[in-house]
Amino acid sequence: MIYELRIYYAMPGKMPALIDRFEKHTEALFKELSMECVGYWTEAVGDSSKFYYMMRFKDQADMEKKWQSFRDCGKWPAIAAATEKDGPLISKAVNTVLRPTRYSAMK
Repeated sequence: MIYELRIYYAMPGKMPALIDRFEKHTEALFKELSMECVGYWTEAVGDSSKFYYMMRFKDQADMEKKWQSFRDCGKWPAIAAATEKDGPLISKAVNTVLRPTRYSAMK
């Protein structure tokens, strides 16, 4: 297994809209495309503009295939357009692919 940690920096004042988009649209699309998200987080202390989520994949090829299916499905452009009608929600995105150690609880 590999994990992809994604950190989105919300535009000022847009965190509620970003969270709403994931809750109402993105999570359902992930499930429809058999993409597994292990969790979503915001910071309890510190920078309130960061939204974190982590995806789980069998391997690099699985990750690439599933993200390609997400881009190709045709639903995402309409979701993005509808949820960004008042401007972009994200100013910056950082993605990191992680491999668990032998002793990690998440394998």
